[in-house]
Amino acid sequence: MTDDMLETGTLTYTRVFDAPRTLVFRCMIAPEHLTHFWGPAGTSTPIESITVDARVGGSFETVMVNDADGSSYRMRAVYVEVSEPERLAWTEPDTAMTTTATFVDLGGTQTEVRIHQTNVPEPFRSPEAQAGFSTSLDRFAAYLAQRAGESTD
Repeated sequence: MTDDMLETGTLTYTRVFDAPRTLVFRCMIAPEHLTHFWGPAGTSTPIESITVDARVGGSFETVMVNDADGSSYRMRAVYVEVSEPERLAWTEPDTAMTTTATFVDLGGTQTEVRIHQTNVPEPFRSPEAQAGFSTSLDRFAAYLAQRAGESTD
């Protein structure tokens, strides 16, 4: 990630997961999956706080709860693209941040996920915030490892 990208509010994360693309995609749109990994380490996202209407114009909402002090962070977004199992994109109306996740089938049971964010608010660009985001990808990898062998759900 370059300084130019940070200054313009653009972030990109890429991670390879040991799971088939259909499973990785389904986990990103199903509350029963999202509750296990959504948010950085040290947070939880109760299933009852997750709303997913995975269609263009549909809502995507979560409430992450800090496990240490109970404080919460609400994320509200609207899907702008849903192309199963290749791509998901949503925009957060409160910040105008757009997140696009591209799911690339690497063959066998590996999937590369490229997450590209634009209009990222300054607090989310800090090294600490980026490290927190990376821990959520770690949590996702661990969850997918538990589900090894599944194709969809």
